[in-house]
Amino acid sequence: MWNIPNLLTLFRLFLIPVFILCFYSGIENARFWAAFVFWLAAITDALDGYLARKLQQSTPFGAFLDPVADKVMVAVALVLIAVDSLSMWVTIPAIIMISREIVISALREWMAELGKRANVAVSNLGKYKTIAQMLALIGLIWRPEHWLVSWFSPVGMLLLYVATVLTIWSMYDYLRAAWRDLVY
Repeated sequence: MWNIPNLLTLFRLFLIPVFILCFYSGIENARFWAAFVFWLAAITDALDGYLARKLQQSTPFGAFLDPVADKVMVAVALVLIAVDSLSMWVTIPAIIMISREIVISALREWMAELGKRANVAVSNLGKYKTIAQMLALIGLIWRPEHWLVSWFSPVGMLLLYVATVLTIWSMYDYLRAAWRDLVY
């Protein structure tokens, strides 16, 4: 249980309250530090899975905890930017993304009970969605004002909508893969 991939996942869970504290701290460059903590969590997300496969250290604990850590960190970030923006143009994509995570988690659990978890395994489309989502959130969390990096916010907003389209598309793919088992 105490291998490097699992420790990275636990570290990502530890970063959630650090992220929230940075976001709301009001210190100078608080938004930068919140975005940095979120970026660090995103990097550990990619790294723990890679190391688990590379070092052959996959464990049931890691297989359970990794998606939980990912979904909680992303849901927290989506809620914070939706509340902070006070805009339906951010809130609606946030609701769609959080709802999709709940639906797909339930679908995977249900398919696992049927012994068909592989039918709804993570796809490349889901991975692209995650990349777009992480980059969007970094830009929307930071919201830099300096002219050299002020493009982060509009790019973040664009990527939020790219991630939303990929979210809907990937949910459709997962539901389509499980459809026969859902209706029969």
